[in-house]
Amino acid sequence: MAALILNELDYWDSILYYPVLVIVLVIAGFYFTGRTGFVQLRMFGESIRVVMEKPQQEKAISSFQALMVSTASRVGTGNIIGISTAICLGGPGSVFWMWIMALIGGASAFIESTLAQIYKRRGHHGDSYGGPAYYIETALHSRFLGAVFAFFLILTYAGGFNLLASFNLQSTFAVYGFYDKATTPWLIGAVLAVLVGYCILGGGKRIVRTTAWIVPLMGAIYILAALYIVFTHLSFLPAVFAMIFADAFDFRAIFGGIAGSCLMLGVKRGLYSNEAGIGSAPNAAATADVSHPVKQGLVQMLSVFIDTLLVCTATAMMCLCSGVPITKEAAGAAYVQQALTADFGAFGPLLITICMVLFAFSTLIGNLFYVDNCLTFLHGSVPGRGFMTCYRITAVLIIFVGAGMSMAAAWDIADIFMAFMCFINIPACAVLGSTAVKAMKDYEKQRKEGKNPVFLAKNIGLDDTGLEYWK
Repeated sequence: MAALILNELDYWDSILYYPVLVIVLVIAGFYFTGRTGFVQLRMFGESIRVVMEKPQQEKAISSFQALMVSTASRVGTGNIIGISTAICLGGPGSVFWMWIMALIGGASAFIESTLAQIYKRRGHHGDSYGGPAYYIETALHSRFLGAVFAFFLILTYAGGFNLLASFNLQSTFAVYGFYDKATTPWLIGAVLAVLVGYCILGGGKRIVRTTAWIVPLMGAIYILAALYIVFTHLSFLPAVFAMIFADAFDFRAIFGGIAGSCLMLGVKRGLYSNEAGIGSAPNAAATADVSHPVKQGLVQMLSVFIDTLLVCTATAMMCLCSGVPITKEAAGAAYVQQALTADFGAFGPLLITICMVLFAFSTLIGNLFYVDNCLTFLHGSVPGRGFMTCYRITAVLIIFVGAGMSMAAAWDIADIFMAFMCFINIPACAVLGSTAVKAMKDYEKQRKEGKNPVFLAKNIGLDDTGLEYWK
């Protein structure tokens, strides 16, 4: 029975991801890049400048805090396990295709997060919230389609992604002598579920506070470890880059088996990792208190680069510079652990375990922040305490179950649910993209005039009926 279910998941994953999802996201990335005039390159410096701006109101969520929530979800176990899997199964060329997906995906992230800011809603306590479900309802006048998107986001983040994060975390303990396949995954799952439960039962504010300190900490630890390995193997770097580019452009090998090629593995794991265009990060973007929607669009664009060009590259360089042989059998945590063991000795597996604990924990609570937002949309207002408590207990149980799943099933479920989100969000962004582009031009015009940009809907010819901000 389990084998039959796994085969069915593999079948749908292969159809939805290649060619459908990959083609949709790649075309969307290039389309938005053209519409915005390469905003991800032109305004990269501006994105760094605005990320540290203080919120307009005291105690409101800042651009930096919103960035940390979205980065908490983006930067997770997939940045370690996913990159290792792509390299081992697809080859080192997969790293190059991850870079390409990040570069073009930055424009998609800019569009969706700017739209989330424009169409955000006002909370009872003066805070804001929003996301794709809300801009679909307000701008496209379709609550039904918004509800369908919210439903799939809940399945994706409370279900697929959290199952996967829990599994990936427990898999890093397999190198230790105490690990028992029958019991250890469930014990680790139980501990993780309790810790996450403590955070999410405190609500969104506690999630924001937690991610604001965990994400910088985990990023710093991981990047420093990667830099140490790179700088102690500087002589390897030319060979590593030559290996990446040679494999990336070996089109005979790619087209000989494209489903398992470096191109496809790189694109798949790049998409999973940075989530640009999927419709998740806009839920965090809408919470930021900024003077102009484009500011948060730029900040979320930066999050894509942090995720893929920084953290994913750190994993790739850490592994490829170590000199550890690339084998299909090492796909997953094993390859990264072997790489770190080669440089740090017995401390290597412990270091990757610490990083995985922080990455998985931040991913889980960041994911559930998005789910809270979509539950509010489906309910029409913030659900009652009793309902939210039941949901959060269910979410914690899902984390517990994920630790004992198979790797293939966990990846397939996450991939399939994410595809359905994308098929709703990308067309919505394409239809509404002109609004985000007009907002971008308004922002640039004010910046050229030496102003701190302030947005009004009428300045871009936008009817403010139905808007709760920007009037």
